[in-house]
Amino acid sequence: MAPSAISPAQQHAQLAVGVKKVKDAGATVEERTDGLTKPLSEMLGSWDDFTFAPIRESTVSRAMTRRYFADLDAHAETDIVIVGAGSCGLSAAYTLGTLRPDLKITIIEAGVAPGGGAWLGGQLFSAMVMRKPADVFLREIGVPFDDEGDYVVVKHAALFTSTVLSRVLAMDNVKMFNATTVEDLITRPSDEEGAAGVRIAGVVTNWTLVSMHHDDQSCMDPNTINAPVIISTTGHDGPFGAFSVKRLVSMKRLEQLEGMRGLDMQRAEDAIVKNTREIVPGLIVGGMELSEIDGANRMGPTFGAMALSGVKAAEEAIRVFDLRKKQNDA
Repeated sequence: MAPSAISPAQQHAQLAVGVKKVKDAGATVEERTDGLTKPLSEMLGSWDDFTFAPIRESTVSRAMTRRYFADLDAHAETDIVIVGAGSCGLSAAYTLGTLRPDLKITIIEAGVAPGGGAWLGGQLFSAMVMRKPADVFLREIGVPFDDEGDYVVVKHAALFTSTVLSRVLAMDNVKMFNATTVEDLITRPSDEEGAAGVRIAGVVTNWTLVSMHHDDQSCMDPNTINAPVIISTTGHDGPFGAFSVKRLVSMKRLEQLEGMRGLDMQRAEDAIVKNTREIVPGLIVGGMELSEIDGANRMGPTFGAMALSGVKAAEEAIRVFDLRKKQNDA
């Protein structure tokens, strides 16, 4: 039987009643304070008397900027950075946040809307298909589905994406910076086996709109986030896709990319999950970004490998993080 989605505790929408005078940025405004208790059902039919609690525009600006820059400050040093908030990156974030609430997890997403290509199924159709055993992840996050034997169908891909996204964003130890892109990788010298003389120690970030205009504006320098472990899930080659592995090639840390092969669902999904791994010290690659390194097949509109590659990437990130911490503490 398909699982039922798990809903958070309900909170009623509320109306403001009662008035008092307060000071806000040197100006006197009216603020409704006592109450804010009427449930949504009691608002119906009462719109003639409806009004929002008063506010000054600068209050809105300060409420946003104060929190955002506090987050930037807090996450300038983080434990694990996830690059890309598609289905693989979000699955990794959910798994990390659940298994290790002690870790600080930072997600960098180039798009305004997280979710990558997981808002729709193939050819802009609604349904999302996942081959078993990926249904275990749907059960974990509480997404209902139709069981079709060897595969399951979620009635709309957006139901999966919005659910895992809401689960991730509600976690106290996770922060997402969207409309932000990774422009480069922070590196350190390394003599670890297979490191080719380098380990990854963080990411270089900028506003996505700034990154898109480097060619027609004067120098606009980036920002940085230090982290001992990076999970890159930027997808196959594209405007922002396969970023980290392409950068490894330009840094001479990978000889070349094999490039994604033609569509073969049977081979592609197994290969992506099995080969999710640490590519150079500190950098774990999952999802379709792997296909560019390994020459894996394209999988097309089936999403189970994305979810389970994210789970495996999270497991690998925990292993690498704990190992590096142990080495640093020694």
